Amino acid sequence: MTVAKAGTLQNMTAALETSLPEELVTEYQQKGAVRLPGTFEPWVERLRRGVETNLREPGPYAGDHTARGDAGRFFEDYCNWSRIPEFRDFVWHSPAAAIAARIMGSGTAQFFHEHVLVKEATTAKRTPWHQDLPYYCVDGSQTLSIWIALDPVPIENSPQFVAGSHLWPKLTRPNRWVDEGDFYASDEDFIDLPDIEGDSDRFDVLQWELAVGDALLFGFRTLHAAPGNTAASRRRGFSTRWVGDDVHFVQRPGRTSPPFPGIDLVDGDRLREDWFPVIWTGF
Repeated sequence: MTVAKAGTLQNMTAALETSLPEELVTEYQQKGAVRLPGTFEPWVERLRRGVETNLREPGPYAGDHTARGDAGRFFEDYCNWSRIPEFRDFVWHSPAAAIAARIMGSGTAQFFHEHVLVKEATTAKRTPWHQDLPYYCVDGSQTLSIWIALDPVPIENSPQFVAGSHLWPKLTRPNRWVDEGDFYASDEDFIDLPDIEGDSDRFDVLQWELAVGDALLFGFRTLHAAPGNTAASRRRGFSTRWVGDDVHFVQRPGRTSPPFPGIDLVDGDRLREDWFPVIWTGF
């Protein structure tokens, strides 16, 4: 099993004890999303350098979701952590893994992948409502995304979350971000996405103003979206995805995102540690 070195674990534990009060963990369990202020501020400059490298040298899964003729740019990319040193350093040496284990209630934190999202100034394109889990080749309840603000984000441009949606009995149907069409050809296992804006009295939508270094913590089952970026400056978000003890591989009805070609697993298998290292095991 791959684990962080003892000195790193001690640093993680110190950060964990100061940044994750019990009431925050309880709030996360109840609502499925919380804001963690300031913890990752020391990592911001390194992550910004990594994002600039990613923009200059996009990976094979990079995408631009801005429609032709629209203002701005909505760029995303993922699974570049092994080739971008700043991302790799964050995965192994930041307190993210320890925080993930505590929030998930897991004895381990296994790294799944990283995700870069950049909305340049005056980008109208919004991120549609979705849950992450239907896109992924995993299933389980112990999951976490840590979305770090690399720029100040006013509340009107900040990601949004439906409180309690991580407890819904079925997953919502995944869609394509470019045209919002169905992601899988066979999707009868999913429920229709409810009309969050049109039926707002039924839903408690969480949204926070973010300072640089603030993080949003949310599970793969939590329904979320993000507005366009109406600000005069860019909005860079760096997200890492983590899984815990009860998470296993699952075969979806089509190509997942990320696709992980050649993963060579069957339903129920634990994720292979040569691709997805276990960073945190506690003491």
